[in-house]
Amino acid sequence: MISKLVIEQVVESQKERLMNVDTGLPRKMSGFEKLSSHAFIISGIRRCGKSTVLQQINNTMKTKSIYLNFEDPRLAGFDISDLNRLHEIGKEKIVKTYFFDEIQLVNQWEKFVRFRLDEGYRIFITGSNAAMLSKELGSRLTGRHVSKELFPFSYNEFITFAKQKKGKSSLMKYLYGGGFPEYLKTEQQDILMQLFNDIIMRDIAIRYNIKNATLLQQIAVWLVTNTGKLVSGNSLKKIFGIKSSSTVMEYLSYFTDAYLFFFVSKFSYSHKVQAVNPKKVYCIDNGFINANSVSFSNDSGRMLENLVFLELRRRNYDVFYFNESKECDFVVFEKGKIKSVLQVCFQLDEDNMDREVSALIEAMDYFNLKTAKIITVNQKDSLNLSGRSIVVEPFYEWID
Repeated sequence: MISKLVIEQVVESQKERLMNVDTGLPRKMSGFEKLSSHAFIISGIRRCGKSTVLQQINNTMKTKSIYLNFEDPRLAGFDISDLNRLHEIGKEKIVKTYFFDEIQLVNQWEKFVRFRLDEGYRIFITGSNAAMLSKELGSRLTGRHVSKELFPFSYNEFITFAKQKKGKSSLMKYLYGGGFPEYLKTEQQDILMQLFNDIIMRDIAIRYNIKNATLLQQIAVWLVTNTGKLVSGNSLKKIFGIKSSSTVMEYLSYFTDAYLFFFVSKFSYSHKVQAVNPKKVYCIDNGFINANSVSFSNDSGRMLENLVFLELRRRNYDVFYFNESKECDFVVFEKGKIKSVLQVCFQLDEDNMDREVSALIEAMDYFNLKTAKIITVNQKDSLNLSGRSIVVEPFYEWID
């Protein structure tokens, strides 16, 4: 139990600190304006800008509010009874809106939120663990919340933030630097290395009581080094000498829940086939790859492929890789229907043209598509092959 006085002191100090923080680049986060009976949930990886978005939303509000970040060490052990004491403070201050950062750390938080929604309060919530948020949302707040995901800066956000022009030069900076706001302000790779380690230790090892944290770190470094490649539980089990494949799969699910890595299935209409085949691994941010890989060997092609995946993920598409006799990088579905097939190639030349095009054509024919795209860094072209149209397009134009 935390005293009402301590809670009030924390609220005031956090408010003062938040007011002095630069609100930064406005992020696109629509949908909250007319919400009154629903909680607005923003989830995403640590340090991607969720708290800044809460501040930006708060600046648009006309009612009094309370902001509370539950990672504050003064709030260790905060529970639902403390939330009730917080509400006493809120009533005294005639508060009508609550902003909660990392609320998944508080046991039974969803009960408090449900009660306040029923009383007409507006509630905005952030969290950096997808599974912990979705578990509570699905049980107590079904039909009473709207969820949005936030990522590090997209390319378009990056060029606005960095005051760059759209084109190859800015794309190359984004390709290796990524979109974490803190890093972009200083360009100190130590920031990305420390953040990577913090996510592994604080958001995964400590949260899930993993005893062999060193092994967890080693797997994470292997995954970030092999971004864009195939991975399976059995292969990792052999590489790291782990006894159980289920342990490996648990670790991979923890990485996904922390928004650190994403695992893309092979396309098949059979869920069983999807489950037994290796996944392709992608990382939340290219800066992470550049800063934390053991030896990525300047593989610009896979870096570009990671950017394309992240943009597809931002748009909430269902994404698969295609591999019958040849591999096509992305099969994209929207609302259960095929939308497009995409191939990613840093630079098309005479050595790779046939391979890239033939793989794309195989995927086009499989899905009966007449058009497709190859995403490059800076090349533009159009190919017409036996009634099929393939557009070669730079990433910075495709993203629009």
